[in-house]
Amino acid sequence: MIEATWELIAAIIGIALVFDFTNGFHDSANSISTVVSTKVLSPRNAVVFAAFFNFAAAFGFGVAVANTISTIVELNVVSLAVVPYIVLGALVGAIAWNIITWFFGLPTSSSHALIGGLVGAGISAAGFAAIRWNTVGTVALFMVLSPIIGLICGFMFMAAILWLTRRANKQSAESHFKRLQLCSAAAYSFSHGTNDAQKTIGIILPLLFVVGYAGVGTNPNHFLVPAWVIIASYTTIALGTLAGGWRIVRTMGYKITKLRPVQGFAAETAGAVTILGASAAGIPVSTTHVICSSIMGVGTTMGTSTVKWGVARSIVIAWVLTIPISAIIGFAAFAVIRVVIGY
Repeated sequence: MIEATWELIAAIIGIALVFDFTNGFHDSANSISTVVSTKVLSPRNAVVFAAFFNFAAAFGFGVAVANTISTIVELNVVSLAVVPYIVLGALVGAIAWNIITWFFGLPTSSSHALIGGLVGAGISAAGFAAIRWNTVGTVALFMVLSPIIGLICGFMFMAAILWLTRRANKQSAESHFKRLQLCSAAAYSFSHGTNDAQKTIGIILPLLFVVGYAGVGTNPNHFLVPAWVIIASYTTIALGTLAGGWRIVRTMGYKITKLRPVQGFAAETAGAVTILGASAAGIPVSTTHVICSSIMGVGTTMGTSTVKWGVARSIVIAWVLTIPISAIIGFAAFAVIRVVIGY
């Protein structure tokens, strides 16, 4: 079998950062769709704004999510020599699904694509024992719970705002919420960074462990994260956000429901609260799922008919398919890699 060298590890880290970049441009819609559709910021200003707060999250929220991702594959079960190839297979699965769903303008989860890729590649390498299923089970549970929480929070935030502003002058209130939406957009972009950038950190850490960078005696279930890994991951996701995934912006900003600044504020605030809570608990949730469901929750306060449930149904189907399809691609990718490296 081809041994893992520093050159190979560096190349796979490079591919991991490519995934991080695709995560950024795929999920830029999460951060900017509401603020663009409500015309609070121009598209160009919105992506710069979101990218800045994506990067700023590097300095304020720890690495609990990264540690969760880094322990999905049981390093005590698989051969350390094969770990880089499992990560490579996972990245192939995740990047492929990101590109497919970006092409069709579907706001799916880069996080779940990565987790699915890890599961598929890990099973392909060493069977079901290679996967820490309790961690995957937690992710799967919050795959269901986080959109529900986002939906409920979006509805409750919007209902509370409507009640509090029921006697306010409509034009004056609209003006205030345009300014407030800058705050909610900043909070949402920050929360996106706290969760999504850490997922790339989480797949780089096992690579460093394999070549001994982490040091002798390091606990494979709890890595110390080098500062350069944090900076590289957050910088790359911010650059991806700058690139912008405009197909998905159109779906989220215009096709689910019509948004005004007050509704954008409520959706972003609900999404930020949900994601920051998950990040603090070390739970890798889908920021895409959360903001989509928050928008739906906000929309339902105007009546269920205002939400385009046909579009929502297509999005949910893509959500359900993400982990299985990326796992299949990751499994197949590792099977090909196995032949190439002679494992």
